[in-house]
Amino acid sequence: MSVLDPFEVAEIEMWPFWEISRRDAREILNRAECTIYQKALKGSKFSVILNEKEIKAAEEIDLPKSIRVSVLPTSLRRQREHPDIRLARRARTIANLARVISERSVRPGIRQTLWAQAQRLEYLARTRLEEFARGHEE
Repeated sequence: MSVLDPFEVAEIEMWPFWEISRRDAREILNRAECTIYQKALKGSKFSVILNEKEIKAAEEIDLPKSIRVSVLPTSLRRQREHPDIRLARRARTIANLARVISERSVRPGIRQTLWAQAQRLEYLARTRLEEFARGHEE
């Protein structure tokens, strides 16, 4: 199910856990997932993350040093970050999510994602309108 438009992904961040045993992996990775989720929530402009699955509460842990990489060349990233392109794609993502919700029995997480996407669309549209009001047409 598409809760996130891959077109919007410009960077990825990974936390490698090279030194964990198979026996401890599930517990450590669940705790890491909760820690990363909380970190992402705190850094979110809207205090919500596009995540269909509910993250189980767990004791947070110290994370290993992360690796963050760009998945797009600079020129392509600039093109994809154009507000009008982002608005159109976000609206399409919302329409697809709403369609899925109307056709299936879904968990609350996807409804939360729809709401988060709507907030982001509203923010993009308002910001773009304000740019035009200030005379910054493109």
